[in-house]
Amino acid sequence: MKNIIHFTHIILCISRFYKGEVIPYKGSTTENGIKGDSTKESVGKLKPAFVKNGTGTHTAANSSFLTDGASASLIMSEERALELGFKPLAYLRDYSFKSCDPFEELLLGPTFCSQEILERNNLDLENDIGVCEIHEAFAGQILSNLNAMDSQKFADDNFNGKKVGKVDMEKMNTKGGSLALGHPFGATGSRLVTTAARRLQMEQERFALVAACADGGTGHACLLERYDNK
Repeated sequence: MKNIIHFTHIILCISRFYKGEVIPYKGSTTENGIKGDSTKESVGKLKPAFVKNGTGTHTAANSSFLTDGASASLIMSEERALELGFKPLAYLRDYSFKSCDPFEELLLGPTFCSQEILERNNLDLENDIGVCEIHEAFAGQILSNLNAMDSQKFADDNFNGKKVGKVDMEKMNTKGGSLALGHPFGATGSRLVTTAARRLQMEQERFALVAACADGGTGHACLLERYDNK
C-alpha cells in the first residue's frame, strides 16, 4: 500500500506541473499509459519482452511504451517573440547531432553529444547544469549512458580522457521521463525541450542539458539557458 500511495502522489505532482501544457483530447488530459498502481513487486513479475532465452532484461515496465501523441515548440528570435507579446522561457544556446556505431554504441548518442555540447561551451555537467532531461528509451539504455558519462575508460577511449561527468539524479527527469510518460515518436524531443525550459523557470536554474538517442545509432543534445523575463 505504501508503494501505491507513493506512486499516486508522484503522479499528482507531475499532473500539476503539466497543467496548462497538455491540450485536452475529447475533453480529457488523462494519460492512460501511466500506471499509478505499480509496485516493485508487480513490475518485477513481468517477463522480458525481446530476448526470451533467459538473459533478457527489458520488460514492458522498463521500456518506454509506444503511445499516440503530438507536441510543438515555438522557436523564434528574442526580438520577434517580444514584438509579438510572447513570454520566452529559454534560449537555445547550442545543439549537437551525431552518428554512433549501430552495433556497439547504438543508443549512446546522448553521451557523445553531451560531451561535445559541454566542451564547446566550457561548461561542467556537475557544477553548471541545473536541469537534465534525457530520453529514456529503455532502463538499460539510460543506465548505459549514465555509466558512460562517468566512466574514465570511456572518456580515455573516446574523449581524450575528459569525462562528461556524473549526472545528479535529483536533477534528471524529475517530472517523469519516457519510461513513465510514454514515447510518441516525433513528439518526445519537443516534450523534453518544453519540460526543460519550464523547469528552468520554476527552479530558477541557469542551464539545462537535453539529450536523446534514436534508432540507427544517432543521437542529439542541446543546451538551454533560462530566459529572465522582466
